[in-house]
Amino acid sequence: MRYLIKFSYDGTNYHGYQTQKGYHTIQQTMEEAATKINNGKKVIITASGRTDRGVHALGQLAHLDIDVKITPYKLKRAMNTNLPEDIHIISAEEVEDNFHCRYQAKEKEYEYRINMGEYNPLRRNYVYQHNYPLQVDKMEQAIHYLEGKHDFRAFVTDNKEKENCVRTIKKAMVTKDSTNQEELVITFIGDGFLRYQVRNMVGLLLKVGIGKIEPLQVKEILDSKVRGKHGCRVPACGLCLKNVVLKPKIEIID
Repeated sequence: MRYLIKFSYDGTNYHGYQTQKGYHTIQQTMEEAATKINNGKKVIITASGRTDRGVHALGQLAHLDIDVKITPYKLKRAMNTNLPEDIHIISAEEVEDNFHCRYQAKEKEYEYRINMGEYNPLRRNYVYQHNYPLQVDKMEQAIHYLEGKHDFRAFVTDNKEKENCVRTIKKAMVTKDSTNQEELVITFIGDGFLRYQVRNMVGLLLKVGIGKIEPLQVKEILDSKVRGKHGCRVPACGLCLKNVVLKPKIEIID
């Protein structure tokens, strides 16, 4: 049977989501747990997308096939029993055999957090410790140039020259955390994101925040489609995949 699972993880101690030979990854760890449940038969877990080393997730989605008869509730419990404490299955449900998590993903929400205040060692793995004030009003102006359908070639690596870099960002905003005004929250909601795109966009917004460039230059750099000297990738620790929205409603099998 095929199951859709929703899960969260702390990416600090992993070399990203995707399985890589010789590295400790989220996918490898989850597949080992699922394989134990499947009586030792190898289980492949397909997520809605991969996250890089050090990036976290609160609402990642994936599908997997299990041959043994098990209810979604028991699958969730069994997976959590076999997983380390930094990975957690939130929910599981049965879906049609032709369901594919990556192709069904309609929208993703990423959040990046920046600490403008005093260094906080307890938040070092989850917030970028910038530790200096930022011109938030200018960052708010600049981020709106990134909304809409654009070719985001200027925010990916040079080897993406021949790849389709057109994506749509439905919503982009800069806000302060409701409980900590020194923690800045940058949110992007879109139909998909290229590798390093979010971290590179935040890096450019930071340049606006410290006064190195003006907000309008963000539009100029976006329109240039050139990954040039203005690029600045922020650390992975502040990035989190908050939510994934699927296209049609998932049909639950009775």
